[in-house]
Amino acid sequence: MTEAQHETAIASPKAQGTNATPQVSDDEFARLIKLYEGTLGTMHENEVIKGTIVSIVGDDVSIDIGFKSEGIVNKSEFLRVSDLKIGDTVEVFLEKIEDKDGRPQLSRKRADFLRTWEKLNNAFTTQEVLQVQCLRRIKGGLVVNLLGIEAFLPGSQIDVRPVRDFDAYIDKTLDIRIVKITNPTENIIVSHKILLEEHLNELRKAILDKLDRGQILEGSVKAITDFGAFVDLGGVDGLVHITDLSWGRVSHPSEVVKLDQTVQVVVLDFDENKKRISLGLKQLQPHPWEKIEEKYAVGQHIHGKIVSLTDYGAFIEIEKGIEGLVHISEMSWTQHIKHPSQIVSMGQVVEAVILNIDKNEKKISLGMKQTEPDPWGLLLDRYPIGSIHKAIVRNITNFGIFVELEEGVDGLIHISDLSWTKKIRHPGEVVKKGDQIDVIVLAIDAEQRRISLGHKQLSDNPWEQFEDAYNDSAETEGTITLIMEKGVIVELPLGVEGFVPTSQLSFTPVKHIAEYFKVGDKLPLKVIEFDKEGKKIVLSVVEYLRSKEQGIIDEFVAQHPVPQATLGEVAQRKTAKQGKGKRENNGDPTEQLLSGEGFAAAEGSVNEEHAAEMASEAPTEERPTGETESGAEQHESAATAGETAAAENEGGAQETPAADEPSNGESAPDAAAETSAAGE
Repeated sequence: MTEAQHETAIASPKAQGTNATPQVSDDEFARLIKLYEGTLGTMHENEVIKGTIVSIVGDDVSIDIGFKSEGIVNKSEFLRVSDLKIGDTVEVFLEKIEDKDGRPQLSRKRADFLRTWEKLNNAFTTQEVLQVQCLRRIKGGLVVNLLGIEAFLPGSQIDVRPVRDFDAYIDKTLDIRIVKITNPTENIIVSHKILLEEHLNELRKAILDKLDRGQILEGSVKAITDFGAFVDLGGVDGLVHITDLSWGRVSHPSEVVKLDQTVQVVVLDFDENKKRISLGLKQLQPHPWEKIEEKYAVGQHIHGKIVSLTDYGAFIEIEKGIEGLVHISEMSWTQHIKHPSQIVSMGQVVEAVILNIDKNEKKISLGMKQTEPDPWGLLLDRYPIGSIHKAIVRNITNFGIFVELEEGVDGLIHISDLSWTKKIRHPGEVVKKGDQIDVIVLAIDAEQRRISLGHKQLSDNPWEQFEDAYNDSAETEGTITLIMEKGVIVELPLGVEGFVPTSQLSFTPVKHIAEYFKVGDKLPLKVIEFDKEGKKIVLSVVEYLRSKEQGIIDEFVAQHPVPQATLGEVAQRKTAKQGKGKRENNGDPTEQLLSGEGFAAAEGSVNEEHAAEMASEAPTEERPTGETESGAEQHESAATAGETAAAENEGGAQETPAADEPSNGESAPDAAAETSAAGE
């Protein structure tokens, strides 16, 4: 029964029944109420109050707090149970004024906690130094006992150095300072590191006051990073940069120093404001370049380890602090090295010869190929001019093929030296990588390390024979082997190839050759130009048909039905020619056809200017002197430019052959050819 219910029961005796007789008068009742209220103190829940122990029975301790009934607290909530006596005054925490049994709900443990929490708040405010005992390890730190309350000591706040083993601190007592306290959640974070830092600051100040550049100090390696090592000088840390650890090349500081290692260092510099100290380890040793001339000389053979690879060469460590460069050109007499990794690898120990020493710049030039005799000195003895050999195709370019005569010795066969008769657009049409091919030595340049080879020179020049068979006005037959924008390539009976310009394929202008002529078609032809020196044969179907009967003309037209041009197209072509200052279109066979006169009316001879135009349409190609593989891009660029410049003008303007049209073969190459290096 609550206090209010109790008062109501006393004040309203009639509530017990309609026939109940009042036991006391109203005055007496009021007097009793005052006496009862006088026995009750002012109490509120969630407060610490004082009470008196009235009995101890078993594990229960009865405490009178001035309420109508006593509260009970378990013995386990008292720190010293043996000291408890009846009549002792103790502090308890009032959790509830009445529980379900009408008793006040009390807690001794909660009262102790609140009193301790109050002390801790005061200690946090005053930054008082307290002691804790480390209880156990948890994720991220330690749980410690702080005046009977568990607090958290983060791993980062245990020591100024990183702690790798938290278990070593279990059961240890540490001085701490509260760095954070959260009242709502009753969490406390403490720090031991903050006290150490205060002590170290005092030591640091004392050290900095005595610090001087060039001073040699002793310390222990505190931490290692990718860029250097931190050394504890006894209260203050200094950094030894990776470049100051050794005179030699260092990939990582751990190659030179270890954690907790005691080292001697020299003070290089320090910043009093930022409190940064730069230290050096290598400065305590003499510089290896000081007496370089006493240890090494030009021409001396040395052994060293490859410590770095670049696009232009490899660096060899001769000793700590002394490195030399082997340029890519000094690695092999015969091979064309594109990257040093083709010859050497990181960490490999190699032999080299000192080529030059520059003490001022601290540079040493080395050579690896100098450890072997130069094979090019004896090359002329093994490969005299005109000698025939077998070679293996190693590389194919737009302008020729590189072949290997022997290991490390390559030569170039220019595209113009592959065939006397074939118009080879690309060497890949003739050979493939790995093929064996017969070659003849044309020229050797030992200084430039170039060998010029030929393949067509293995047989006699057939153009003496062609001159008799394909003189001007000779009639023949050819098979189309290649269709190009400016005309077609045909194979003639003796195996030589000729060129038929677009304008000489039909009396009617041909816009798209492939629509009316196919590879493999046989064409009746007449030679209109034979150039022995340029190895060029230009032919014409039109000139052949001019002197033939109508039946032969009709048969050709039926096989290749090129449509007649419209009047509008003729007018447009004529206007374009006049606008560009071209010759007048006298006797144009197309206009004669459109006027109804037919092929017969077009059977006149072509004027001299038109004949020159037809001859100019034949493809020519000049072989570049001393072509090398390194000039492949220039060769392709020139071909592209030539093809662009040879835009066709069907209206009768002079047609220039495309530069990419292959030739029948040009004059023998000059002495310049490609080195074995270019063959790679």
